[in-house]
Amino acid sequence: MSSTLDPALQSAIERVCLPGIIIGHRLISPGDEYALRPDEVSAFASSATKVRRASGAARIVARKLLAQLGHRDCTVPKAPSGAPIWPAGVVGSLAHDDRVAVAAVAKSYMSYALGIDVEPAEILPSELLDIVATPQERLQIRDDPYRGRLLFVAKEAVYKAVFPLDQTFLDHHDVQINFANHKALLSNGRVVDLRFCIATHLIVLAFLRAQP
Repeated sequence: MSSTLDPALQSAIERVCLPGIIIGHRLISPGDEYALRPDEVSAFASSATKVRRASGAARIVARKLLAQLGHRDCTVPKAPSGAPIWPAGVVGSLAHDDRVAVAAVAKSYMSYALGIDVEPAEILPSELLDIVATPQERLQIRDDPYRGRLLFVAKEAVYKAVFPLDQTFLDHHDVQINFANHKALLSNGRVVDLRFCIATHLIVLAFLRAQP
């Protein structure tokens, strides 16, 4: 039986995790589409098998993480906005590319917003760079071997973190990323913390800590 984990990616993920925030991953496998529960699968009724499989894989990861928080055998339905619906007292985020599904969860008293995204560790197509990167960000990525793909992943993670709070659709240029400071500054003044890892895939965690 083939493993559903990528050891290099798991090692990188463990370096991203913070106290109170847990992250996991799964290599998307045939049959993962059947992991969708009845109240989850309806949102994917018209989706291709590939999408249902990836969404099922992400929920397999999420359920394992939620069990660590004391929420066993939970479902994670999809809201009309597309965001996952978490148990009361939990914040989280799901993501996948064609190969890997990831999830991040935390108790809401530890963090009040989470976003995660994943992309393969490959070059961002040049035609997307102007769409994704601000002029200031382009100065940061002159020596970036992925030519802006990490920026793309970071902005997707930030959007997932803040949309439930602000209910505002953000353009890529509404989010300014500073990887050196591990921060994202939004056009509305909100500041989001970032953690990221680079392995077989690029993963970015965006989060807002709950105030003590």
